[in-house]
Amino acid sequence: MPVKRLFILLIFVVTVAMTLDLWSVATERPVNPADTERVMVTIPTWSSASDVAILLSDAGVIRSSLAFQVRVRVAGLASSIRAGTFVLYRSLDLSTIISTVTQEGTGEVAVTIPEGFTVADIDALIAKLELADSGAILDCATRCDFETFEFLPSTAPRAGKGGRLEGYLFPDTYFVAPAEFVPKFFIERLLGTFRKRVITDLSADIASANRSLADIVTMASLVEEETRTDEERPIVAGILWKRLDAGMGLGVDATVRYVLGKRSGALTSQDLAVDSLYNLRKYAGLPPGPIANPGLSSIRAALRPQSSTHWYYLHDGQGQIHYADTNDAHNANKAKYLY
Repeated sequence: MPVKRLFILLIFVVTVAMTLDLWSVATERPVNPADTERVMVTIPTWSSASDVAILLSDAGVIRSSLAFQVRVRVAGLASSIRAGTFVLYRSLDLSTIISTVTQEGTGEVAVTIPEGFTVADIDALIAKLELADSGAILDCATRCDFETFEFLPSTAPRAGKGGRLEGYLFPDTYFVAPAEFVPKFFIERLLGTFRKRVITDLSADIASANRSLADIVTMASLVEEETRTDEERPIVAGILWKRLDAGMGLGVDATVRYVLGKRSGALTSQDLAVDSLYNLRKYAGLPPGPIANPGLSSIRAALRPQSSTHWYYLHDGQGQIHYADTNDAHNANKAKYLY
């Protein structure tokens, strides 16, 4: 090869190498080093490296989707990308973001506890996110010491295996570092949020309610499971409190589902005949404890029930609620909307 052509080829190779190096350095840099706002990115199960690159690029946390793909493939991390919701920042460099979303990562992940989750549901979620083994949250809920949370009932039935914590683990989004996850510490965060959002923020409402905190939380859990919208909640709370105060049975089937662990499907006559204090078709009054961890809307509804002439309610197949003032009218609604 002539010397001139060899020289030109050498210059071309050096130029390409320098360009790639500059591109690599440029794409490694944070999008905005001064931006400390959390950005939550959810990576679905079985997402490919290219799928994740697009998600991260769309979220504005990386400079180049191509650079992300190249880096994870060269490092052999394409198959190590984890599913889940991750807490990222535009101030993170590409290497840190790659570390966070792969099995090597130690960054924060977002754990969202929906309203109405039971302790068992939370346990299953934590296991699904691979933050702890299945059963770890349930075991700690019944065995760990939470005596510093003075608002907890001293004892409670174990029907839902959540012990006395059922109802008091506040639904919210919590940010955790997987490598540092400890079931007891996580539960304490949920209890601490309940103390702040309910005991402290709603102290005036609780004081004026003339009902025990245990009854309020239990009623809120019934409202959470029995309603679909925020508009319904105070009305249904008013109906249930009124029936309770009148000595009438509450007839809430969600409590039967709770004690049987039957979240969906029709309740059979055998289900409804179960001999349990949670069966409010057989036993009057509130159940022995909450049947779920209610959200703030349901707790407020239990504290601020709406008065009405209604004594009964039901939801039709489309989820629309129908109220009734008399048992005859309620039976008519059953015939019209349920059968």
